[in-house]
Amino acid sequence: MEEGARRRGGSEKATDGPDQLAEGGVGLKKEIGLVSACGIIIGNIIGSGIFVSPKGVLENAGSVGLALLVWIITGLITAVGALCYAELGVTIPKSGGDYAYVKDIFGGLAGFLRLWIAVLVIYPTNQAVIALTFANYVLHPLFSTCLAPESGLRLLAGVCLLLLTWVNCASVRWATRVQDVFTAGKLLALALIIIMGIVQICKGHYYWLEPRHAFEAFTPVDVGMVALAFLQGSFAYGGWNFLNYVTEELVDPYRNLPRAIFISIPVVTFVYVFANVAYVTAMSPQELLASNAVAVTFGEKLLGVMAWIMPISVALSTFGGVNGSLFTSSRLFFAGAREGHLPSLLAMIHMRRCTPIPALLFTCLSTLLMLVTSDIYTLINYVGFINYLFYGVTVAGQIVLRWRQPHMARPIKVSLFFPVVYLLFWAFLLVFSLWSEPVVCGVGLAIMLSGVPVYGLGVAWHRKPPAVYTCLAAVTRVAQKLCGVVYPEMEPPNPDRTEQLEPMCNSGDPNQPHD
Repeated sequence: MEEGARRRGGSEKATDGPDQLAEGGVGLKKEIGLVSACGIIIGNIIGSGIFVSPKGVLENAGSVGLALLVWIITGLITAVGALCYAELGVTIPKSGGDYAYVKDIFGGLAGFLRLWIAVLVIYPTNQAVIALTFANYVLHPLFSTCLAPESGLRLLAGVCLLLLTWVNCASVRWATRVQDVFTAGKLLALALIIIMGIVQICKGHYYWLEPRHAFEAFTPVDVGMVALAFLQGSFAYGGWNFLNYVTEELVDPYRNLPRAIFISIPVVTFVYVFANVAYVTAMSPQELLASNAVAVTFGEKLLGVMAWIMPISVALSTFGGVNGSLFTSSRLFFAGAREGHLPSLLAMIHMRRCTPIPALLFTCLSTLLMLVTSDIYTLINYVGFINYLFYGVTVAGQIVLRWRQPHMARPIKVSLFFPVVYLLFWAFLLVFSLWSEPVVCGVGLAIMLSGVPVYGLGVAWHRKPPAVYTCLAAVTRVAQKLCGVVYPEMEPPNPDRTEQLEPMCNSGDPNQPHD
């Protein structure tokens, strides 16, 4: 058995034996075109929230007019952040999104902490919640007079996760087609809501859209509450950066990454604003705030016997949301393993299908574990702040990279005005979050910092006992044979950037000298 690490093109990969050496040109396929790229962004941003509970912004804004302004402004700020990510995505054309950018700009520890919080909590909890929402709406017709049993919800959510994991393992093309179809389905459902709103306006039902009524406060207006409305709006646009996680699978990423961003963010902003306009043509703010499923209530008021379309739309939307999250988060874990921050097995892909099966299975397993956890929503509250924190750190990295490497090739180069505007808005929301919920933010920071000793033991500590390498090599070989996976053939890295060289689970000789 050949042991040790091989160096190719300036980067080092762990190898555990002959099975891992059979790369033979195997690599990630570039199968994501412009339409699928837009589907990934739109499908990941538009989940169940706009159908179920778009009331968080309205409740905190205090008036319909101010709530609509919040939706518009947060959409514009999201577009500014997406422009910054577009530049980073074509300057550092690696899968992994903000993790890859933070790691390359600020170093291994900063990148690992971003990955740690994502692996530990963010993606497993988000996927579990979306899957549970899907199960809830699928079972709703069977339990219309009572709540569906908790065990049934979790079982159906698990089936949803397993089915979509199988689809993603089978083919990148299948996964993107599923994403395209279900994104189109949710956009059609929202188009129906918007059209019904236009019909209502034509009938004269626009009381809450008239300026003198739109800004009529139904709760006392408070700066803190308005800031909270902006925070809720920013969370509603979450997912706008997911396409950057799959950069290496994009067809012509230098053109399609920015194009997809420029198309998708305005579409989502338009849909969010006009769906909320449509809601207030059929419901008063008080009715909207009292509803637990706004789109369903809207459908019952206006669609009559066709009201069943709305719960079905929510179910389809969440099903597509689970698929998109599985697809992108698995690439994040794949990128982390390739950089040496996760077990090297997760950096392997299937020999024929060219899908990252180990990373997908790991994503699915961690989400299934979250399904049996009773405190999913509490965990999301704790780490939502950290997730938003890293958006700002990443955009700040764009400015740092401009300063450190001003002559670096940048196919897209946006004005520094945009990252500065985004960072000012980000800092405002971050400071307000710390002031309003210091305990929640503190717990989130503690969860993130728990990754520091893990980084020290797993990544920074090179000379581990030989038994550790032997054990990990054996496990890796068995998993390789079960999954039929090998290391992908990678493009040579940019020599201007220092890469992480030591895999977390390197099976090579622990006495081998390191750079």
